[in-house]
Amino acid sequence: MTRQPLRLAILEAERRLSAAGVASPRTDAELLAAHLLGVERTKLMMVPLVDPPVVEALHALVQRRAERIPLQHLVGSAHLGGVELSVGPGVFVPRPETELLLAWGLSLLDGVERPVVVDLCTGTGALALATAHARPDAQVHAVELEPHALAWARHNMDQQAAAGDTPVRLYSGDVCDPTLLMELEGLVDLVLCNPPYVPEGTPVPPEVRDHDPHDAVFGGRDGLDVVRHVVGCAARLLRPGGGVAIEHDDTHGGSVPALLKARRVLSDVEDHPDLAGRPRFATARRTAPEL
Repeated sequence: MTRQPLRLAILEAERRLSAAGVASPRTDAELLAAHLLGVERTKLMMVPLVDPPVVEALHALVQRRAERIPLQHLVGSAHLGGVELSVGPGVFVPRPETELLLAWGLSLLDGVERPVVVDLCTGTGALALATAHARPDAQVHAVELEPHALAWARHNMDQQAAAGDTPVRLYSGDVCDPTLLMELEGLVDLVLCNPPYVPEGTPVPPEVRDHDPHDAVFGGRDGLDVVRHVVGCAARLLRPGGGVAIEHDDTHGGSVPALLKARRVLSDVEDHPDLAGRPRFATARRTAPEL
């Protein structure tokens, strides 16, 4: 059996993925190869030759990726904040841009002992688990409505707890419910949320259109149906000095900050860009009472 250069197999995979319109063909080709070989992507150069069955398996994975099945579904995982999350059909795949929202939230907690954190619309549990991983002293609560997503979140939370992270408290709940988490009203240091926010009818890539749950992506005609309730929920839950961060569509750079500013108890409203410079998430602080 003649071994074959891995470099050539990856180049062919990149060519096929590029022809299929995949946005990052080289990266995806290398990640698929690393997944097959069980090594880090940065270690691929240490595997110059592979057996023909490995090349055949890579070709099969590349074909599925060329059909625009999400990369994360093919490798079975996604990452956020140092946490590896199991993903698959029925749950929204976390995106790299959410790292910026997470970083803002964690910076807000600097100096806060045993913070109380709430992750609304948790999906896979990504933000909740990444926060618990970074802050073992935190009491983290996560809320999700959709049953399939709840199952993925529970699986990921059990997995991280077994690995030694502080357990996250998972709730089946609706952010539109004005009684949600009433026991935490005025006690929360940080509210995080990556809600469905794409305006209905907006063209999206096939990976999103065909594989992410519709209700986890689209947020009504203007994309703000859920965001409006998230703002109200955050204003109710936050303690004075606490903060909220909400991811939003790149067309919402003015509208989501406006929703936050409309709440008299919220101040220090800011909007933040993603790495491409597009409006991506808005933040605010709960106003401290005057002395």
